Amino acid sequence: MLKPFVINRPVFFGSLAIIGLFLAVGVVFPHQADEIFGGLQAGILQSFGWLYLLAVAVVVIGVLLICISRYGQLKLGPDDATPDFGFLSWIAMLFAAGMGIGLMFYGVGEPMTHYMLPPTAEPRSVAAVREAMAVTFFHWGIHAWAIYAIVGLSLAYFGYRYNLPLTIRSGLYPLLKDRINGPIGHAVDIFAIGGTVFGLATSMGVGVSQINSGLNYLLGIPVGPQIQLPLIAGITFAATLSVVSGLDKGVRILSELNLAVAILLMLFVLVVGPTGELFRDLVQNIGLYLDGLVLRTFNIYAYEPTPWIDAWTLFYWAWWISWSPFVGMFIARISRGRTVREFITAVLFIPAGFTFIWMTVFGNTAIFIDTTVAAGALGDAIARDLSVGLFEFFNYLPFPMLTSTLAVILVAIFFVTSADSGSLVVDAIAAGGETETTTLQRVFWCAMSGSVAAGLLLAGGLGALQSATIASALPFVLVILALMWSLLAGMRADLAQLEAHRAGVGSVPAQPAAGDTWQRRLALMLRAPRKAEVERFIESEVRPALKQVASELSARGRQADVEDGENGAIALRAPAEGVRDFVYGVALASHPLPVLSPRASTKPEQGYEARSYFSSGNRGYDIMGMGRDQIIADVLMQFERYLRLVKTPEVQILQGAPEHGGGT
Repeated sequence: MLKPFVINRPVFFGSLAIIGLFLAVGVVFPHQADEIFGGLQAGILQSFGWLYLLAVAVVVIGVLLICISRYGQLKLGPDDATPDFGFLSWIAMLFAAGMGIGLMFYGVGEPMTHYMLPPTAEPRSVAAVREAMAVTFFHWGIHAWAIYAIVGLSLAYFGYRYNLPLTIRSGLYPLLKDRINGPIGHAVDIFAIGGTVFGLATSMGVGVSQINSGLNYLLGIPVGPQIQLPLIAGITFAATLSVVSGLDKGVRILSELNLAVAILLMLFVLVVGPTGELFRDLVQNIGLYLDGLVLRTFNIYAYEPTPWIDAWTLFYWAWWISWSPFVGMFIARISRGRTVREFITAVLFIPAGFTFIWMTVFGNTAIFIDTTVAAGALGDAIARDLSVGLFEFFNYLPFPMLTSTLAVILVAIFFVTSADSGSLVVDAIAAGGETETTTLQRVFWCAMSGSVAAGLLLAGGLGALQSATIASALPFVLVILALMWSLLAGMRADLAQLEAHRAGVGSVPAQPAAGDTWQRRLALMLRAPRKAEVERFIESEVRPALKQVASELSARGRQADVEDGENGAIALRAPAEGVRDFVYGVALASHPLPVLSPRASTKPEQGYEARSYFSSGNRGYDIMGMGRDQIIADVLMQFERYLRLVKTPEVQILQGAPEHGGGT
């Protein structure tokens, strides 16, 4: 029996309509498509280019302020959450997120292009070298990762702290409340899907152009759509096989191997290139980047208009914005339990730091070669075709056939993993945050991404892909700004509650239940309950106690209900107007038991608890063994604390935020 489709119908069909509109232009007007897309791009950048630049500047400043402020101490999850991954493993995954098709394509091409045609300096001069590297660092630095950080932080914060679905609309909960499930929320997710699909299609177009150039260099295969379209089809098919066969582990291992090979390739260039000069160049490049950071952040060349800003900076900002739901979802999923400060510091500086090293090694080496042994020939080849830059570059280093072959393989694997992962993210958003969807749905979005890349590449080449990316990113600029505003509102409320809790506001000591002797409590401490015992306890003691309190609250005019959550969790919820709901929940939680021998530590036994949780995200505790009256007393203690806390003005921001349904 086939599993039913899991889709949010307005989002699914709305996003298909927008994607279909762009594809229809290429199909219906194939000869005029390039002109249509070019006019669209020019119109958007002329009217709204300032908005892209200003929005990214606001995001960078906002993310840095959140990091250094008191909000940095808040956790992505309940206050007692621990990270899902060790620090080094987490850093390694963030490091991997900084790699991709873009670095392979632009590592040589962008610095060389700016060196030959800089924004303001004399071409091919020393000043042009400085400007080329400063601009390249600016495009690939913290601005890109600040965009990813604000989206990922919003997803992780509201997803893990309040158990809202991992969709973009959830980040707007403090502003929209329950309206996130209405037309506005649907529109936000549609913009996210459109941006992600077109951003993914642009990466595919860049990747397939470079693969085609590499095959031309290695095997003499011609360059053109007749080769690029089958390449897109073949690599999309490989990504689809990954989705269908569930080879997540294999793809992950392949990705990690790919990253390792890319690093080895970079080290090879560092060793055979002008090694000493490259280390000096890196220090100089960082200084140039920091020196011009503020001016470049706000420089739109208002008094000296130039098409350079449209072709480079504004396109990059649109690309990063459209790509942000994909990267944001990735970094959110691996960051549960981290503090906000840890998250921002790592996301902003670790991938950007690696990118700076990569761009220095490839970019400065290419400029060195062009000014020495190549005598300008490398620059001329890149000027004719940017996609051949990496292979022409390797031609001046030892083992060019080997390095070029490795480069083609690297780009192909980055292509497959991007298509695979991107389709899963789009599928999750289209399904309303549901990650357990049917295989056919994931295959559909994988095929859709390949079709968009092929259709727009055929209609207008990379220019059409860039135009679609810039257009799709425009509405999402406003969404990102709203996400930051909403995140600050939610954090302000949570910080007020956290500080009030630490100060003891509303604290009422729990009273032991009648008959709860110290001998009985000691027995519970020494014997770890089994999973079935905790589940029986929740059903036989917790549920009746919560129903009694809910019934009494309702009888006294305060609506209250008992709700079932995930993994057998149960919660008493009393909705409130203008403030966060009161929630007292109990969930089955597990933890490894202490072991007394090294052998047992490899697979420790699990102990189980009946762990409480609350709408504030404050630390819960084990109530296993409490009697029904004691549970009621504990609920009343938390309710009294809640009533005192919500009188604090800073707390009265969130209304009824859902809470997590279980622990592990």
